Amino acid sequence: CCHHAAEFTPCKEACDQLATIKSESRLKHLLQRLPGYCPESMNDLWTCINSTLPGVSRKSEGWVGLGCCELAISAECRRECRQASSRSDIIKVCKKLTENSLYSCITKNEMGSTCCSYAGRHTTCREYCQAIFRTDSTPTSSQITAVTEYCQSHSAQLLACVANFTKSYPVRSPIDSLHCCDRAEATHCQVACRRILRTMNTEHEIMEGLIQECGSQPLPQDPMWQCFLGSAHPPSPPEEETPHPAKMDCAKLHCCSKANTSLCRDMCQEVSTKWGSQTWQDFDQLCEYNPVETELTECLADVREPCQLGCKGLSYCTNFNNRPTELFRSCNVQSDQGAMSDFKLWSNGTIKMPYMNIPVLDIRKCLPDMWKAVACSLQIKPCHIKSRGSLICKSDCVDILTQCGDRRRFHEGQTPERICELLSPVDDPERCIPLHRYLGPSVLDSDRAEEVVHPCNPNPCPSNHVCQVNRRGCLDALRCQPYICVPAGCKLGEASDFLVQLDARVQVPTRTGPAGCYEVCSCGPSGRLENCVEMPCLDIHKPCVVGGQRRSPGSTFRVDCRLCSCLAGDSVCSRRRCLGSEGAQPQHLTGTCLPCDCPDRFVPVCASNGRNYPSACVARCLGFQDHQFVFGTCGMGNTCSSKPCPRNQRCVPRHRVCLSDSSACPQYECVGRPGVCDRNGGELACDTDGVVHLSVCHLQQAGKRLAYMGLCQEVCRKPQQVCGHNMETYNTVCHALADRVAVDYEGPCHAVGALSDGAPDSACSIVSCPPLSSPGCRPVTPPGACCPICASMLQILWNKEAMNTFSKLNKNRPETVQDVLQVLRLHVSVPQCDVFGYLSIDHMLVVLVAPVERQPTPLQMEACSKEAEKIDSLINHASPTLVSHVPLSAFLTSEIRTTSVHSSGGCPPSPLRPGLCFLLGLLSAAP
Repeated sequence: CCHHAAEFTPCKEACDQLATIKSESRLKHLLQRLPGYCPESMNDLWTCINSTLPGVSRKSEGWVGLGCCELAISAECRRECRQASSRSDIIKVCKKLTENSLYSCITKNEMGSTCCSYAGRHTTCREYCQAIFRTDSTPTSSQITAVTEYCQSHSAQLLACVANFTKSYPVRSPIDSLHCCDRAEATHCQVACRRILRTMNTEHEIMEGLIQECGSQPLPQDPMWQCFLGSAHPPSPPEEETPHPAKMDCAKLHCCSKANTSLCRDMCQEVSTKWGSQTWQDFDQLCEYNPVETELTECLADVREPCQLGCKGLSYCTNFNNRPTELFRSCNVQSDQGAMSDFKLWSNGTIKMPYMNIPVLDIRKCLPDMWKAVACSLQIKPCHIKSRGSLICKSDCVDILTQCGDRRRFHEGQTPERICELLSPVDDPERCIPLHRYLGPSVLDSDRAEEVVHPCNPNPCPSNHVCQVNRRGCLDALRCQPYICVPAGCKLGEASDFLVQLDARVQVPTRTGPAGCYEVCSCGPSGRLENCVEMPCLDIHKPCVVGGQRRSPGSTFRVDCRLCSCLAGDSVCSRRRCLGSEGAQPQHLTGTCLPCDCPDRFVPVCASNGRNYPSACVARCLGFQDHQFVFGTCGMGNTCSSKPCPRNQRCVPRHRVCLSDSSACPQYECVGRPGVCDRNGGELACDTDGVVHLSVCHLQQAGKRLAYMGLCQEVCRKPQQVCGHNMETYNTVCHALADRVAVDYEGPCHAVGALSDGAPDSACSIVSCPPLSSPGCRPVTPPGACCPICASMLQILWNKEAMNTFSKLNKNRPETVQDVLQVLRLHVSVPQCDVFGYLSIDHMLVVLVAPVERQPTPLQMEACSKEAEKIDSLINHASPTLVSHVPLSAFLTSEIRTTSVHSSGGCPPSPLRPGLCFLLGLLSAAP
């Protein structure tokens, strides 16, 4: 039909959107808005649309339950519903008791028809009202705010009607009903019920799945069905059985301590702990748009819409496409349509804000490209890498309002400068978004942009799943997807949209305690946070006094060359060895400047934390007693030789470096031979015969020995020793990468490199370094390593006391470097980059974000740098999206060094002696 609008661009663009929409209710919604873009005089277009889309046409008043019919459980009810013209027509066939979902949907549609009819001829008000009643989405606070703003002067009845709906008709996620599964009598039904709720979206799918798996019709006397078909809210368990305080948003609660004013801190606490609280309206007006509360609002923005790399697929905001190495909060079709709608709305001459109206001239004639860039920026929300803010720069704001503001209608005292001081007070190029970047298309074409892909952006998974980059590889290359949809385990509170995986451990603020009081919870099979244990409270507002100077809480500073952070009145510092006053190299120091002036001879010892140190001198200097280390590297000994496991269990060597020292750090695991293995769980595992298995569980079932995790690689069939950054010698590169350690050089470890810039590294002169992955890159040399690498590097200061507490709360299971790296990998959304790391000699966590392609392009190198910068920013701003996760909650501060490349190129071919980029490139060889 849309070719009928070829000569009228706004109509053509809006019409083309119809083809991208799969949801019937969203299709109706867009068709209702279409007359705003396509005049009714376009008879050919409307005749075509009405004949092509019967039942959802703008001309059809239709049966309001039509979009709900697919929720009916029985086929007979679905047929009757489609043919019905009113609710009364279906009552005889569709029983209310068993077709609860159908009738709830119809009620919602009927309420929407009633409420939105009060809008009268005010189109914009009606559009925002109708968005509240979409059958396939939950009303958001911003949608409710929009209705209030655009309808308050038109219809008090409409506002009252919408308010009654939002209070009385909460929309739930399937995983909110997980507690009903426990009421099933049969165990297999309980298991199937949990799987169905985590993997299926619509109520129809869920009901059909339960009927098929549990073998019973939905009878009201059955306890499980009674739970599903009952009230909209699950029954509250007795107080003593409540696994975690309900009806709160723990993710947002993390942000409240960042408020600068006590008013916003208290209101944040209120809106995060009380379901249905109306305080959010005042909070929006007084805090969300308050320049003083930037840190608070950016934290809340992280929780709602985390910054993600990449933007493409937009049809209106096309200048935002093909930007794979830029961060955006909301690059999706809905925001694209929202920008188009905003531009049309502003064309009426007024920009309505929550606390002011800005009169403007006709923006279709006055700087239309700039206004389009503004509309798209506000909807797509570019993220600044350092501040994570999405504000446009003040100078752009002043410029556009100076030229296009309608000064005749400005209120007294209004000027472009004063307006922009409230809207965009920042003009720092490191903290704001310059509009000129989006006045033209990206410098990259679509083919070049595809060098960096983002499998989880936009999210291809169901709403109750978490999307993860597939780094495990596949046995079946033809069916291999670049992403994995993991059924979500828990939300961080019943009012939260923040999802964590099953069995994940999270640190959340206590509901009633003061700021600095936290508890650690696990995500249980019930779909709720459970087994919550309170941690010791911290006085997070207590400053530190260092060398007579007062340091503010949470601040980062240096004492000599050591990186320090102020935590609850105490200074937590790295153990870095300083070179002397003002960084000068003392005459008596030679070698690598090891702690305690230890000589740089490489006579390695393995300490009780599983970390190799270059000598006994260094180990003693770092606090290890003689009985806490042995000579040789940690990978040399057979940790199972002493037969530490019970007779019915098998000992499996497992190398780990422990960050907690309140418990033992065993280098093995005792495992029983499993009866049943999950085909979809775990990583692929390669055995010593070069055969790959679906998981370690399957490998053990087959009675094989683990060689390394991941796909078996031809290059690793024969031992070819390499030295990792952790000073461990590995039999092959595959063993190193499976341990999440990048390779320093080929051959066994025999030298220790410089620990800091400026220190001599004479010991590395005997090392032959591999070629750089990209000859034009600006490399980094990790502390203690000999060879430079094309990667971005984070050095993270962490709190050992917190690690010890996490370990004690987890049945004395040690917290390890590998645990940290596995969680950090989830925050890297680009499959062309991966995370490696180790514990440095001065006990900083060194994390490398490196390209894994054999010949990484400059764009891929840039993407890895941006991913590292994103993680660095999340750490230094204590963003809940990262620091909610245990053990990342122990992170205090981070320093970053990024890499870049200015000339294309790659590894020189070397079949006999692969370089570092080829070794890392093995990861990308997986299908």
